[in-house]
Amino acid sequence: MSDNPIGEFLRARRALVTPEEAGVRVTGVRRVAGLRREEVAMLAGISGDYYLRLEQGRDRNPSVQVLASIARVLQLDETATDHLIGLAADKPRRARRPRRESVPAGTLQLLDVLGLPAFVEGRYFDVLAANALATALSPNLQPGRNRMRSVFLDPQERALHPDWETDTATLVAGFRESVGADTDDPRFVLLVGELSLASDKFRQLWARHDVQALRGRPARLDHPEVGELTLRREKLAIGGTTGQMLVVYHAAPGSDSADKLALLGSLKQAAASPIHTPSPQSDRMERR
Repeated sequence: MSDNPIGEFLRARRALVTPEEAGVRVTGVRRVAGLRREEVAMLAGISGDYYLRLEQGRDRNPSVQVLASIARVLQLDETATDHLIGLAADKPRRARRPRRESVPAGTLQLLDVLGLPAFVEGRYFDVLAANALATALSPNLQPGRNRMRSVFLDPQERALHPDWETDTATLVAGFRESVGADTDDPRFVLLVGELSLASDKFRQLWARHDVQALRGRPARLDHPEVGELTLRREKLAIGGTTGQMLVVYHAAPGSDSADKLALLGSLKQAAASPIHTPSPQSDRMERR
């Protein structure tokens, strides 16, 4: 991807902070969105020339203290600040090969007995494993699918999300946090390239460089069989793996959404049960 990730991140985030938000007095006509470079430098307590070198990629080893000062000016939260510091960390350059992700056997067993819609996603939001209830919630929640690709490129998946605009922004910010500074992985390069070409919305959100850890949050879904549900989505790190998360959906006990989730499970179970047609002989035996 980019050979200057720090510069791209700083430029994108600088454009999102208004002078008023930063406490900078505005005079005359401004030709740039957000803060100017020299304004960031002044507020961070560093020289304008040094900040310019950072954005241009001519200084690849800024101190944590400098980055923390810049993060404060750009109003980054803890997750985004950690992301910025991670971009500047020394990383050995080596040939990268796609890594095969395997789900621990214990996690696969847990999916089968959990009784709630649940799936395992990889670092790049690939669905690695899922139970039947998760697939009933969305056909895209099955092994081999990618959540980023589904949400941005599948019209049926989009229809499932009434809050698609908000959901996609959150998803992209979480994807960037999950990837971190490891942007030379072939899987990442191919996925971002594909989505950038195929989706204007993804391109717009990716250019913002938002970073957000995806943890438990409400999810509103408009299911074609049971209607609208409001579920809680929990993301739990799987121990001993690299970036894998167990994602579980659940509803508030006694709520309308809990009833609909139970109905969906019943529909899924009924569809999976074979229909028994008695033979003429067994029918005669039952009538005796």
